[in-house]
Amino acid sequence: MTKYFSLFSLLFCCQLSFAQNSKITPVPLKNVKTKQGFWHTRVEAARDVTVPHALQQCEESGRIDNFAVAGGLKKGKFEGVRFNDSDVFKVVEGAAYVLQNQYDPKLDHYLDSLITLFAAAQEPDGYLYTIRTINKDTTGSYDWIAGPYRYGFENGSHELYNVGHLYEAAIAHYEATGKKTLLDVATKNADHLVKTFGTKPGQLVVVPGHQEIELALIKLYRTTGKKEYLDLSKFFIDMRGRSDKRALYLDEHKLGPAYFQDQVPFVRQKEAVGHAVRAQYLYTAVADMLTIEDEPEHSHAIHEIWNDATEKKQYVTGGVGAREDGEAFDKEYILPNDNAYAETCAAIANMLWNHKMFLYTGESKYMDVFERVLYNGFLGGMSVKGDKFFYVNPMASNGVNDFNKGTGAERQPWFGTACCPTNVSRFLPSMPAYIYATRGNELIVNLFADNEATITVNNNAVKLAQQTNYPWDGNVKILVDPEKAGNFTLSVRIPGWATGEAIPGNLYTYTSKDSKPVTLRVNGKNMPATIEKGYIKLARNWKKGDQIELMLDMPVRKIISNEKITANKDKIAIERGPVLYCAEGHDNNGKALAIPMTENQTFAASYQQSLLGGVNVLKTETGNVTLIPYYAWANRGPNEMVIWFSKAQ
Repeated sequence: MTKYFSLFSLLFCCQLSFAQNSKITPVPLKNVKTKQGFWHTRVEAARDVTVPHALQQCEESGRIDNFAVAGGLKKGKFEGVRFNDSDVFKVVEGAAYVLQNQYDPKLDHYLDSLITLFAAAQEPDGYLYTIRTINKDTTGSYDWIAGPYRYGFENGSHELYNVGHLYEAAIAHYEATGKKTLLDVATKNADHLVKTFGTKPGQLVVVPGHQEIELALIKLYRTTGKKEYLDLSKFFIDMRGRSDKRALYLDEHKLGPAYFQDQVPFVRQKEAVGHAVRAQYLYTAVADMLTIEDEPEHSHAIHEIWNDATEKKQYVTGGVGAREDGEAFDKEYILPNDNAYAETCAAIANMLWNHKMFLYTGESKYMDVFERVLYNGFLGGMSVKGDKFFYVNPMASNGVNDFNKGTGAERQPWFGTACCPTNVSRFLPSMPAYIYATRGNELIVNLFADNEATITVNNNAVKLAQQTNYPWDGNVKILVDPEKAGNFTLSVRIPGWATGEAIPGNLYTYTSKDSKPVTLRVNGKNMPATIEKGYIKLARNWKKGDQIELMLDMPVRKIISNEKITANKDKIAIERGPVLYCAEGHDNNGKALAIPMTENQTFAASYQQSLLGGVNVLKTETGNVTLIPYYAWANRGPNEMVIWFSKAQ
């Protein structure tokens, strides 16, 4: 009976996925322009601060010179570590998004100069890996770092990881400028990989140690239409755990095949395991592949893994990867606070994965997780100004313990392993690309931010504008201005927090779900705010001047954990809207860790423009406890911080 039930569940899941898997298409970044407010400030910070800062750091650390040396344009030796190429490519990707947001001829010219270096460093057959090219005539330590021959140490060399980031940069640059200079470098390398890897005689049967190439190849397929890129991505996915087809890894740190998500074939995987960034890049690629070719076994596996990661292994910030050992997912419900790892890169990977799951299924719960990570786990990894970073994001700190990759409890301008700052550099300016999507005759609003967008729905150009002070209040006005009057459905996502759900599943719940109903007006007239699977769906004949007004109640809510998370036993967290709050020593007489909290404690919210870039502050009615958004902590130096408050006795 169990056998037949499992088969039925699999078939049902796949039928549901296939029915929902449609042509959901994100609205391109260049079509969405932030105008003012919360996200406009941060998109501008990416342009003015974060990307220029990261480019300067890449220059000063020798990362960019590595390409010049590899290309014979200057003399020198390889600087840094084997994955340094990827950092440069990620910042170039971010710079290309900056160009899509607002054209800058100086930045455009600067990127042209970098692309010249990349092309020079590329070997005639398309291979691009500066550490090997520079040191190809040497032996010794580089044999272990880069491997004794091409792709001879792929679980640790990052050869394929590096060029995956090259592909993403190339696509972003092509979309920004229309130039194919970097895209040509990328496709030349991808063609080399197509010839090198596979099951034909003479080809290599290996898989990447650090996933990234899988999702990048799918992007490259979408841009070029070359199906062999999609096929190679699927090959890399399906060779995981296939010891019958290839040798297993000689793992770099004795961490075992699960560290690489290589323990069993992907279609048999059910849990989120191993290195959290590697894992989620793999899961992102699988979800994206399913939007193109829906396959029942892959679909079943990715849903099982998502349920495990979201409902058993995710911090309240949306951060993932509890263990420093292996930067990995721990066992279910093991989520320590003061020694949480929760790498910034893992938060970004979590958003990428959930966005692809939304594109695959159309379900709002994935964007609920995306939004939680966006305002908390992701933003917590960067300073308010945009030029300092956390690699690790704990849930509590005594202000002294060294948690930030050997740099103490302070945000840092850079790291020797700079994956997190460069990942922030590429995601931050791309954020507007996640606000909207379309599906046939449907225009979907997934996130709230003050912006103007031009979106094509059924060959009708629709100008859409949002006016909002979100996330500080829940009032959103949407102005609809179609080129010609026409029928289509405008679907507006209502965040789970607004209807009393902290996160999909029961890992975290609100102590009270009481809130005012969602208020909806269309052209000034009250309308029933009927929520269907997380969306208000407005199907009508839209014409110029139409307006939607949405009012979401934003009470201060208290969160409790699933009782299986022993680290949070008898503790409460505080949230308002999508923003999680913490106590920091600076606002509480130098002490935060020992602050008690009652379940009936009330707070008053007030906006303070001059504090931490402008934030809503929560104060107890007695004024003796002040809370700030978690993302804004440690911008005034190291000090105590806590998210989970012990219940007052």
